[in-house]
Amino acid sequence: MRTLLLTKEEVSRLICMKEVIDAVEEAYRAFNSSQVQNPGYIGIHLPEPRGEIDFKVGYYEVKEVISMKASSGGFANNPKLHGLPSGMGTILLFDARSCALTCVMDGSLITGLRTGASGAVSVKALARKSARTIASIGTGNQARMQIRAIKEVMSIAEIHAWSRTPDALLQYKADIEGELGIPVVISDSKKTAVEQADILITATRGKGELVQADWIRPGTHIVAIGTDQRGKQELDPEIFRNAKIVVDSAAQCTEKGETWHALNGGVIAYDDVHAEIGEILLGRKPGRESEEEITIFDSTGMAVQDNTTASRIYENALEKNVGTFFDFFER
Repeated sequence: MRTLLLTKEEVSRLICMKEVIDAVEEAYRAFNSSQVQNPGYIGIHLPEPRGEIDFKVGYYEVKEVISMKASSGGFANNPKLHGLPSGMGTILLFDARSCALTCVMDGSLITGLRTGASGAVSVKALARKSARTIASIGTGNQARMQIRAIKEVMSIAEIHAWSRTPDALLQYKADIEGELGIPVVISDSKKTAVEQADILITATRGKGELVQADWIRPGTHIVAIGTDQRGKQELDPEIFRNAKIVVDSAAQCTEKGETWHALNGGVIAYDDVHAEIGEILLGRKPGRESEEEITIFDSTGMAVQDNTTASRIYENALEKNVGTFFDFFER
């Protein structure tokens, strides 16, 4: 068996956002169908001014694929000091029948794509069908990826955006309007942006001021993306008190996500978590049940999302003869 190497440029040519959304839906359904082993991930916070690196491993039994991803972020000095991106990723795929390494691929795009797709899946399952206006708290790469994915599943009339960095906000407006043709309204405060939202996206590093509960309109769907460690937080825990809470993984979100803050503060109990999103996709639990309901999708990210997305990229590469094979094992 030979091992396939895929660069970032090759990965970008091998999958589109619609395929990623399908792969993430597959991942969520598989997770709640007992077809996945998804151990808790390991996160290492490095001394400042460096950021963090996470390791996520998953086994998808139906496809007999094991994936392992190393993903880093927050290394703000990388471009200047090392000539490298501030965040990087690498994914390894193994054939579970032999544990042979089948593919090494750049994972930096996959993390962004599948995280963006997760928001779109939650919008399909939980947002009001009449939703048209998005508020984006944060304007970085993942905030943009959320918009690219959500536009595949709904029509977006306008985006109200806020960032603590004015230059970043202006660049976001120019980029989104230029790439996607969606009007972006620059908000002078988080409150102003949030009060306009049918759908609220929080996609920051999770260390800023909270989105307050009294800013949220009835019927809002919240896509909470930025919090995947206890040291991060974006939402006022009081938002959870009267909301329908849906998570990707209850085990992860109650330990490391926004949901943990609400539990830790005594705002909710564990049983107040309505569902894992795979349960809704499988029809085992209801999604949105009224136009006035506030829904929260708390996503910490799961290895099985990397697994299904990377597997599709690998399959597409074999079909299209893309990438470089090399001999990794000696008999």
